[in-house]
Amino acid sequence: MSAFPTAQRVPPVPVAGPPPRTAGSPAGTGRGRRIALYALLVLGLILVVAPFAWMLLGSFKPQPEFLRLPPTWLPETWTLDNYRRLFENLDFPRFFTNSLIVATAVTAGNLVFAPMLGWALAKLEFRGKRFLLLLVLATLMLPASATLIPLYVLMSALNLVNTYPGLILPFLAGPLGVFLTRQLFLGLPDELLEAARIDGAGEFGIFWRIGMPLAAPVLATLWILTFLGSWNSFIYPLGMTQEPQMYTLPVALATFATGQYQSDHGMLMAGSVVLVVPVLIVFVLMQRWITEGVATTGLKG
Repeated sequence: MSAFPTAQRVPPVPVAGPPPRTAGSPAGTGRGRRIALYALLVLGLILVVAPFAWMLLGSFKPQPEFLRLPPTWLPETWTLDNYRRLFENLDFPRFFTNSLIVATAVTAGNLVFAPMLGWALAKLEFRGKRFLLLLVLATLMLPASATLIPLYVLMSALNLVNTYPGLILPFLAGPLGVFLTRQLFLGLPDELLEAARIDGAGEFGIFWRIGMPLAAPVLATLWILTFLGSWNSFIYPLGMTQEPQMYTLPVALATFATGQYQSDHGMLMAGSVVLVVPVLIVFVLMQRWITEGVATTGLKG
């Protein structure tokens, strides 16, 4: 006989399954919230896309269809006459070149000077630094219309009215670019900069070799925002240009497509499409860098 008792087999314990879900359970509530969120997002998408769809479809409508009640979305008579008259009635290459020169110069200036100012406000110590930062933030919150008359008086005193420098110089270092780059540079560890100084690097070398490469995503965001703002600018170029050969594209379009008693809606829609397409192409090509730039720009400091 064995000295040890025979081991008895223990029957398996049944595992209870998950309780049945009811309509009032958290899973049902979460699904309802998700559906509501998607519905809200779709509604927001429709509100954003609808004006652009109206603009694009309207550019193929004849003028009488714009005056019809109720209005129609799809053109009953498709026509390219609006685009033909846009290129025939306007000196389109001249106005397009003016807009391109101004927008490119303003964007390039912001990509160079705004990071310099942001670096100084983030990593350098000097008297009046906090006051200068408050001044930049106040300028950022100031509406553009408040500076229109002072800028015109200043440009007139410098004999820069109706010139490219008059359209470009006041916007070479925008407060938004200074703020964005400052916020990014605040996140750089000071130990890294001190190590570069010990190795013999100068302040400009540190900024150019360390700061600027790390700021690439933010600079991409600044590029598209600045180019978009300058390309679509209307009020300031309207007051600063006095001769048609200096008109930018928005000013020329509003001037020649708007009459005393009636506007040429089809031509306005066609011109708006032409204005939007270059910016849309740039945005699509740089979307990844723009998103990364917004995500990496901290709020420290």
